[in-house]
Amino acid sequence: MDDRFNTASGWVLFAGIVALGASIASGMYFHADDNSYPEGEDFGYFVKGEEVGTEEAGPDLGTLLASADAAAGEKVFAKCTACHTIDQGGANGIGPNLYGVMGTAIGSHAAGFAYSSALTDKGGQWTWENMNEWLKSPRGFAAGTKMSFAGLSKPEDRANVMEFMATYGGAPAKPEPAPVEEAAAEGEDAPGAGPGPVEGAEAGAAEAAGAMSADQPVPAANAAGDNAGATKVD
Repeated sequence: MDDRFNTASGWVLFAGIVALGASIASGMYFHADDNSYPEGEDFGYFVKGEEVGTEEAGPDLGTLLASADAAAGEKVFAKCTACHTIDQGGANGIGPNLYGVMGTAIGSHAAGFAYSSALTDKGGQWTWENMNEWLKSPRGFAAGTKMSFAGLSKPEDRANVMEFMATYGGAPAKPEPAPVEEAAAEGEDAPGAGPGPVEGAEAGAAEAAGAMSADQPVPAANAAGDNAGATKVD
């Protein structure tokens, strides 16, 4: 029995040696430890990342507020009622009462509410612009704020909510919409863009020459007079 065990062990050992030798030989043949690529050969390909362009700018805040809808803002404000009241004399909750907040100093509107230092140290007032940035991203506007709301990503929603809030206690004057550049009507030439002289401008020599009609008769050198004495054109 010992002979059989020794024989089996020997074969196992021999098989292990053969396997190890084959592994070493194949590694040397296929350059397993060499990370360089053979010259002149390409392996795989690189995927070029897609360039993400900047998003087109939407309407400015003044334009959005000019068409804001308080009724639509009330529906969006329903998300805020879990933490805020907005009626006059309403109690503070997780967040402060928001009656008349528009136009007041940031971080000091609701008496008795413990604002975070991120807001009390912010400074300034709740202008339309500041409130818009706050509603867009509270943490982006005041890093370290206790407010956990992520924000409203749609500019129209923010404009509507602010319009709704303004009906409770008023608000400062809205920013003016950005002026719209008037484009020339299709087919209509701008002054000086089309052919012909511009009214009030002095014509140059080339323009004066071009203005002469090519159909005007020019007396020929061999023109003869008829019996009535009028010039006859050949």
